[in-house]
Amino acid sequence: MLVHIEQVLNSEEVAGCLAQLAAQDWVDGRVTAGEQSARVKHNLQVSQEAPAARELGDMILGRLGKTPAFVSAALPLRVYPPLFNRYDEGMAFGEHVDNAIRFAGPVRFRTDLSATLFLTEPSDYDGGELIVEDTFGEHAVKLAAGDMILYPASSLHRVASITRGSRWAAFFWVQSMVRDDGQRSLLYDLDNTIQSLSVPVGQADAAAVRLTATYNNLLRMWAEV
Repeated sequence: MLVHIEQVLNSEEVAGCLAQLAAQDWVDGRVTAGEQSARVKHNLQVSQEAPAARELGDMILGRLGKTPAFVSAALPLRVYPPLFNRYDEGMAFGEHVDNAIRFAGPVRFRTDLSATLFLTEPSDYDGGELIVEDTFGEHAVKLAAGDMILYPASSLHRVASITRGSRWAAFFWVQSMVRDDGQRSLLYDLDNTIQSLSVPVGQADAAAVRLTATYNNLLRMWAEV
């Protein structure tokens, strides 16, 4: 399941991120790559230890907690602190799968979902599409600044070479309460149906109540908390 989540950050917040990131030292992006991924990764990152990266990461986490579409799609148990990368002209990231486990200090994260939050507008660069492969083929993703794509971390994916400009983004992983992508997808669709039904008839409507009960019972069966 690929989910496009609009306006996680507004234009002022994006501008603030870019201004702070522009003042940072950028390091080789392979510092956070596994052995296989490092062979095909060519980009730059801000150090995880940089105070600005931590401050911006906390701000993004705060916005995500107030973004219903993210909560509904991810059912997050833990969210890895956001990292920040940059692809300049000629840079790319070849086909790979993200590491199954990540560590943030002593805390272990199972990476059920990968997320990319775009910080530069599509018109500012050529190339740089995030290309995600699933059972329906390949999906090329290039979103407006402030928008985010959420997809299974088990997916083969790559970032196409930049041929003009520079692409900046935040990226991170989510450990979901529901590890199975099919189950998460069903719950997400059911939640959207409940929300759509509740607009004309209200949440107290009998059909909405029954669907909500089904949602909660499925979540009880599948959730790991």
